[in-house]
Amino acid sequence: MRKQDSGFDYHRYHRLLREADSEDKRLALIELLIEEKARDQLAAQRASDRAAMTAHTIARVLRNGRSPGG
Repeated sequence: MRKQDSGFDYHRYHRLLREADSEDKRLALIELLIEEKARDQLAAQRASDRAAMTAHTIARVLRNGRSPGG
């Protein structure tokens, strides 16, 4: 069996899909999936940005610590 993504609530989406018995409900489900995926991608980008800023700060501190007279 394939391992599910940690942020993907398979049972919830499956239930919503079963309940999507009209065009409006199907469109709402599609919109929900798009919004949640966008939110996940934004969170991942923010985490990546924080990691890059931390690495940059560490590199700057180490560089300054090795300068003459420092």
